[in-house]
Amino acid sequence: MMATKKLIYAATFVTALATTSCSDQFLEDKKMYKSLEDKIFTNQTQTDQYLAGIYKNAFSGLTRPDVSIAGKYENFNNLTEEAGGLTTRTKPTEELVLASECDAYIGNRLKASIENVPYTRIRDCNCLLDRIDDAGGDVSETFRQHAKGQALVLRAIQYFDLVRMYGGVPIVTKVLDADAHNESSKLPRATVTKCIEQIVKDLNQAAEYLPDSWGADDYGRFTRAAALALKSRILLVYASPIFNRDWDNSSNERWQAALEAGLTAETELTKAGYGLYGSSAKDWAEMFLMDNTPCKEVLIVQLCSPEQKMALNNGWENSIRMVSQNGGGGLAVPRELYDNFPLADGSRAVDNEGNPINGYNSTEFFMNRDPRFYRTFAFSGSLWKVDNKADTVWLYRWFYPHPTEENTLNVKYTEDNNKNSPVVVRKMSNPAALSADLGHSGIDVFEYRYAELLLNIAECYAATGNVSKCIEYLGKIRSRVGISSKNNYGLGNLSDKYQAIEACLYERRVELAYEGKRFWDIWRWLLFDGGKSDNDIVLSDKSTCEALGVKPLNSISRQGAEVYVKSGDNKVFTEDDPLWNARANVCLDPDAENFEEQQVLLRDFYRTNFNIVKLTNPMDNIGKPIYGPDGESVTGYEEANISWRSHYYIWGLPENLLNFNTWLEQTIGWMDDNNAVGTFNFQDSESLTVK
Repeated sequence: MMATKKLIYAATFVTALATTSCSDQFLEDKKMYKSLEDKIFTNQTQTDQYLAGIYKNAFSGLTRPDVSIAGKYENFNNLTEEAGGLTTRTKPTEELVLASECDAYIGNRLKASIENVPYTRIRDCNCLLDRIDDAGGDVSETFRQHAKGQALVLRAIQYFDLVRMYGGVPIVTKVLDADAHNESSKLPRATVTKCIEQIVKDLNQAAEYLPDSWGADDYGRFTRAAALALKSRILLVYASPIFNRDWDNSSNERWQAALEAGLTAETELTKAGYGLYGSSAKDWAEMFLMDNTPCKEVLIVQLCSPEQKMALNNGWENSIRMVSQNGGGGLAVPRELYDNFPLADGSRAVDNEGNPINGYNSTEFFMNRDPRFYRTFAFSGSLWKVDNKADTVWLYRWFYPHPTEENTLNVKYTEDNNKNSPVVVRKMSNPAALSADLGHSGIDVFEYRYAELLLNIAECYAATGNVSKCIEYLGKIRSRVGISSKNNYGLGNLSDKYQAIEACLYERRVELAYEGKRFWDIWRWLLFDGGKSDNDIVLSDKSTCEALGVKPLNSISRQGAEVYVKSGDNKVFTEDDPLWNARANVCLDPDAENFEEQQVLLRDFYRTNFNIVKLTNPMDNIGKPIYGPDGESVTGYEEANISWRSHYYIWGLPENLLNFNTWLEQTIGWMDDNNAVGTFNFQDSESLTVK
């Protein structure tokens, strides 16, 4: 039934079900809705190709782990502590409020021709679900159930994406005629609760239809595990403050439903052989390198291909590799993330204001850290293999005299590695990656891991007031990478549910860093402003930031730094690397038996040779210059804090959609196409009737 695995990668989100040429022709043919839909499902091969088309249309943009699965596969890192740089949504000088400024991901209206938008993909799912049972032909009952299960998960994901972006949306579960004058298609926006009910219903049914696992050639298709795990994720979001004004009530039925879903998923997935992979930080890191191979921790996976002719190459490897490794230059890490990683015993390096605690020194940031730190980040002196060969990363710079201009200094960067942070991302990189072709990495993207499920359960226990069970589940995550159980795995005394919730969000920030999850945690807990804005819409009766004891992101400017070679005694360097010989035997390898000794040697090297200084051009700025004493020369740029508006949490409907669908309400906080204030409230108080 399957083509070669290399061709599988290119065709779908989880697996291709036909050769590329065949699949492409099929997608072309599928544009003829009415002439083919009645015939497709009489044949297993055609049905598989049909599913391949939906998978491909929905998820072909998921080619690196840090992009979001919602919307248009945007990289939301720069809206978090994972990256710096203000955007239109975070600049204090800009405010988006008009329908014409809204994201158009949702589409305009149902059309007779193919348009790759959520409701077209939902229509494709509906078509299969409506017709496969009555299609006849040579199709087994088991095959039909499996096909329906996959379609139900695909439909659920589309609706979840829409809800996360827009709140309540019209629910369509039957095939509608692509006719602008069809009154049956003029559906109003459903409440968020009704949307979640539909999603849960779809996932419940999918869990009944889907197998626990597939054969090797079918690896990557949605399984029963995927359906159950997605239900946990979705109900967790539904219980969170973004949609739940009663979030502070430990008896709130939404938290209870999310907890039940998580525990059910854990039980069933354990029976099916799923669980945390490995028992060390080394195992944790190597897990991400399992390519086209089933892994007990992976619940949803995007298969990628190393073939240059394939569309689904993993762009991550090239983006994070240094120029010295023939990569795209690397991703700089703000202090707000690398300082916040735990110490080796699990305790925190900084408090919630960013002040060093427990003996932490930010200029010697690599000393005595969580084992995941050395597998997530690279920095000057750290080993980072490429081509399966040892390579030590160096990220420093130095001044040397300009060759022709007197009293002028030039800056030289180590091996052209010019970064505005002493730390860069290395997580999920492959030591066997070919430096000559980093852009065609075939490493798969793990969209949902078992670790996330355990974190979901921990948070639900915290929100319902069961702090001890919360610690137990966080401990499972920490003990896997070698953190001792002492002092509650380094978590300390979590005295109430608020501290426990914050501990869960903290652990998610570490365990799931650069896996496209951090923005959604900030979003659902309203951590930009706490949800109680003074001049915008109010989304929470109690400030979530104050309750959890965290600093709102709107109050911070993410910090980078530059590493310079010390020039004591007025020493003047040449263009040649002044540390070339001194650094020759310096290397920090977390797999080395003398790793602790290596840390001390590297610390001494830093103390002797480096100054870590504040950026002249801050990571977060709006381009406002700072002038020198002469009033003309620019000496730097003013820092600017993140300035997220409360109504950005849920996007408004775009102008074209409102024009084509005049019966739809605009979202509160946004203007409609006539500049009238939106009225649709996405925070309903309804109760779920399906769980």
